[in-house]
Amino acid sequence: LASPETSVSVSAHNAAVGLAKAPGSTGLWEKFCFGLDASALQERSFVSEENVDGFLGTVLCPSLCSQSALESQPLIEVLDVTEDRIQIRLK
Repeated sequence: LASPETSVSVSAHNAAVGLAKAPGSTGLWEKFCFGLDASALQERSFVSEENVDGFLGTVLCPSLCSQSALESQPLIEVLDVTEDRIQIRLK
């Protein structure tokens, strides 16, 4: 990560974290982890053809996923994607 370009914006009902790749790092990010501390991290994937295909394969197979489990997941909204930057919002 390139720390000078990293940003955090927090409001009463939302938080946004902007991450930037270090110089020399190429390609799209595949996934990220978040949580209250290192022992309770959750993994999420960025939008890519492979990740969407894998997600749809899981969601379209109701025997493997319960509706209540899907409803409890946070909403991940992709705001902007470029070669060197991705901006997302978690709700």
